[in-house]
Amino acid sequence: MKRFALFVITIIMALSASAQGYSELFAGEEAQGLRSVADSISALKGEDALAEFVSHRLASKGMELYESSDYTHFGIKRENGDTATFRNVLAWIPGYGRQLRNRYIVIGTRLSASNGSGLAALMSLAEKLSTNRVLLQRSVLIAAFGGADDANAGSWYFLNRAFPETPLIDAYIGLDYFDNPNRGLYAYSGSNADMNHIVGLMAESLQPARPTVTTVEPGISDFRSFYGKEIPSILFTTLEPGKVYRTGTDPLEYEEMTRQCEYFYNFSLSLANGPAPRFRPDSDPSGVPLVAFSDCDVKPAFFGSSDPSFFLARWVYTYLRYPQYAVENGIRGRVQVSFVIDEKGKVRDVKVVKGVHPSLDDEAVRVIEASPDWKPGKLGGKPVRSQLTLNVEFKLKKAKK
Repeated sequence: MKRFALFVITIIMALSASAQGYSELFAGEEAQGLRSVADSISALKGEDALAEFVSHRLASKGMELYESSDYTHFGIKRENGDTATFRNVLAWIPGYGRQLRNRYIVIGTRLSASNGSGLAALMSLAEKLSTNRVLLQRSVLIAAFGGADDANAGSWYFLNRAFPETPLIDAYIGLDYFDNPNRGLYAYSGSNADMNHIVGLMAESLQPARPTVTTVEPGISDFRSFYGKEIPSILFTTLEPGKVYRTGTDPLEYEEMTRQCEYFYNFSLSLANGPAPRFRPDSDPSGVPLVAFSDCDVKPAFFGSSDPSFFLARWVYTYLRYPQYAVENGIRGRVQVSFVIDEKGKVRDVKVVKGVHPSLDDEAVRVIEASPDWKPGKLGGKPVRSQLTLNVEFKLKKAKK
């Protein structure tokens, strides 16, 4: 009887461990990794030591470094005639998209020991993106900017002197200070409607974190350098708008940081694979505003129906062709596609927001681009351009035995 009781207890313990799930076990391991990196950063002194640590860490995870001094080393001349030298750390994760791999998303933070949480989050995110680089259509640049306390000198130097392909940067994601996640997560978007739209779309699905969008201008941050070049930008931080904190005084909550890093990863995928955000997205050259499908007073209609599922059933799934390569290799999944219905009802700007594989992504885009005209949406009684995002499902039927 005792042996039976012991057996039952063992089974219960095993089921309990199983209920925890691999994801939670992995999250705990990732939290320990964040703690280890943050502790290592806090023990370093000086920008050079930090730069060496970050460079070695990124290279060890398979990322290619920009090591030319023209890219990474720069100086600032002081009023007394002395020159202060600084250093950026830059790494490259190539994208696979035939049309987008020569475009860039930059993800960066300040190269500062006081920003150990931001650096730890950046390296965790970089490692995850590098591991899953086959999912990236755009290339991603990982950046730790030096000279942070000198008017964001590192990001200014990168954009204006070091990186010749600045016009090919489609967006910037900034990560700064996660001293106390209990204050909440904030997204400083500069009131960019396209960035806010991505945050809103992600909020409609289950996410490990939910940032609060704020229109308040962030304090000293590399966000400003990119914003000044009219590059759509967003800054994630736990620093509340309009408040000043002494960094390093609050304890870090690594489990919460892990969940936030997972959100940053999902957000990065949306940017790397979706339509390029616009710096001034409220209208096109014709002056016709762009609004969300759900915000139209009169929603666009496809053959008399304003229900997007009608469009999927009557058009998309009627004319969708499952790519042979995907069939032979068992590739399936859900492709998230965004498109615009202009003021004349024509479908334009069809983009993959979240892809599965190029063969499925291209087919989803093809069939939506071939759509007949819609009846355009209206706002305030006037036709507008409206944006709609849909999921196109690719399913393989099980072979009969």
